[in-house]
Amino acid sequence: MTLRESLPRFAAHLDAERGLSANTRRAYLGDLEELVAVLESSGCTEAASLELEHLRGWLWDGAQRGLAGASLARRSAAARAWTAWLSKGLGLEVDPGARLRAPKAQQRLPRVLSRGQMDGILESLAVRAAGDDPVALRDLAVVELLYASALRVSELVGIDVPDIDAARLTVRVTGKGSKERVVPFGVPAARALQAYLDRGRPALLAAAKPIAKSAGQSAGQSAATPTGSTDDRGVALPAAAPVGTTPDPRALLLNSRGARLGARTVYGLVAALLEGVPGSGPSGPHALRHTAATHLLDGGADLRAVQEMLGHASLGTTQIYTHVSNERLREAYRTAHPRA
Repeated sequence: MTLRESLPRFAAHLDAERGLSANTRRAYLGDLEELVAVLESSGCTEAASLELEHLRGWLWDGAQRGLAGASLARRSAAARAWTAWLSKGLGLEVDPGARLRAPKAQQRLPRVLSRGQMDGILESLAVRAAGDDPVALRDLAVVELLYASALRVSELVGIDVPDIDAARLTVRVTGKGSKERVVPFGVPAARALQAYLDRGRPALLAAAKPIAKSAGQSAGQSAATPTGSTDDRGVALPAAAPVGTTPDPRALLLNSRGARLGARTVYGLVAALLEGVPGSGPSGPHALRHTAATHLLDGGADLRAVQEMLGHASLGTTQIYTHVSNERLREAYRTAHPRA
């Protein structure tokens, strides 16, 4: 079997057996497409001729090009998974990627907003939603739920209406690896969700109009966003961004066409809200997830409980928020204590 022939088969293996998230699967296959192209250019085309030094050379080249440690670690993981699958399928005595290692990704503390900053953001959204504009009502529900339940953006946009349990103040979400979990939300988020369900979502569904298919577009194929178009708040979208064309009666969060809200729109919303907020670091929805986790620990929540709420497979992933809390404590001490 050639290396090129193995890629679609490995992709099917990832779909059937590994349970990776769509983003991880896409990243792995993109890395391996590049790796195979590099190997082919050097004359290595057969799976049986693949060696550890080929893989090390590919990682070294990426490091020389300035790839981040996290990207190198992901490439290493993709290559190891691929060669392990190849070795098993071909009955090789030695897995060429078994001893492949990449530099540890540099761990950076996530961006965390203060409680005052979060209150200011939510108050501004509440003022906009007071006029019962359906998009404003939806945006308030989006941010309240992101912060209240510390959700990933992919989990948020995947929520269906039946996933909300208003009586118990919980929502069922599907996280990485298609793992489901039930997470709580608070009374302010419940109020925002109810207002959106009562007055915002019905209006978005009622105003929904399917986009006319362009010439040559097959049935069931999504239309693409034209050049220069924007999302619901005027944030520019890439020219080929796919958009929903059919109203979705199950989806909790809807766009202005009545289809399921996309992650790109949520990114645009949060980035616009954080634009004028002091602080450095990423300005996407993950900043609200980081903020929620840190505020939980600051308030005395148990680390294991926070791990379960965030859907982390490893407690070590959750422990970064203890570093954030400690750093905030040290900073408060340095600025407030007379003997600091």
